[in-house]
Amino acid sequence: MLDTRSRLETATYEQAGLDAAGVRLAVIVPTLNEKDNVGTMIAALDAALAGIAWEAIFVDDDSRDGTPEEVERFARQRGNIRLIRRIGRKGLSAAVIEGFLATTAPVVAVVDADMQHDESKLAAMLCAIEREGAELVIGTRYADEGSTGEWSQGREVISRFAGWVAERVMPQRLSDPMSGFFMMRRDLFVEIAPRLSALGFKILLDIVLSAGRPLAVAEVPYTFRPRHAGESKLDSAVALEFVIQILDRICGRWIPPRLILFGLVGGLGLIVHLVVLRTALELGLPFGNGQTAAVAVAILFNFVLNNLITYRDRRHKTLGAWLKGLAGFYLVCSAGAVANVGVGVMVFAAEPRWWLAGIAGVAVGSLWNFCASTLLVWRNK
Repeated sequence: MLDTRSRLETATYEQAGLDAAGVRLAVIVPTLNEKDNVGTMIAALDAALAGIAWEAIFVDDDSRDGTPEEVERFARQRGNIRLIRRIGRKGLSAAVIEGFLATTAPVVAVVDADMQHDESKLAAMLCAIEREGAELVIGTRYADEGSTGEWSQGREVISRFAGWVAERVMPQRLSDPMSGFFMMRRDLFVEIAPRLSALGFKILLDIVLSAGRPLAVAEVPYTFRPRHAGESKLDSAVALEFVIQILDRICGRWIPPRLILFGLVGGLGLIVHLVVLRTALELGLPFGNGQTAAVAVAILFNFVLNNLITYRDRRHKTLGAWLKGLAGFYLVCSAGAVANVGVGVMVFAAEPRWWLAGIAGVAVGSLWNFCASTLLVWRNK
């Protein structure tokens, strides 16, 4: 016979749609401005996971369209709907990590909030883990009857190319390494978590690369569906984050990816620098004056690109913040600029080759510019 506490616990589970054995599956749903998809997602999970004790954890990145309030509305009515509201923290991979670590369910799935993933496959994926011994189950668009649905040819080509790039650095072959629809044992994730970079938007890629060994993987084919409501988050930033993620895995232990991007921007800035310097010399300006003008223009160029690319996650968005950041960038680069001009003039005096002197000057200030910019201009808030 149940005592009072046991009866209360059983009643709580029943009200939540769970059983007394606890939650078998947690479904992580990262959100950013997905209000109109919340109710649809919950209804779809109800249908797909009937008879399975489950919970959904919506991890919201400070949506401004009412998404967290919509989740809260459901959570007040049901015990198996939860919300993690992240303020001052961004990024899909980081959101998924927080979701995994916020549940005690033995198995955890990741599903996009836009209904493009086929939630009806979740039961089969759970079976692959609980009965077939898989550690990781991936929803694949590129095996058996899997399909990308209504994708344009261009988008499919880009996706397959990204998958091909990912395969070059992965320890085992997967048909869809770029999938965002997967399920895995939570204890395995907790074991891997300290090694995750939390960079980019492809957390599956990070997990497989951080595992340290080949995983027991099963794949469940599905058809990628059109977005149900809201606007797509795919833009140039997604491609950039993927590049950063790959760079981090290839050389992150030796060189930070942000330094690599800073250097690439600096390389383009060097071209701008040399063009301005050459133009100034052709106009008859002394080398010192030309070098000074080239430095000023190159700093402006580098600030614009670094704000858009290297420090995109910390970028200055408003005009006031942008101008303040630009002023700060000029300030922290001033020491490097002085050394740049001084070294350039010395080299030019010893060996009057304008391009050699220009390169020498740029090289001197580069490392200082990166360190000072990271700490002062685009500091992590």
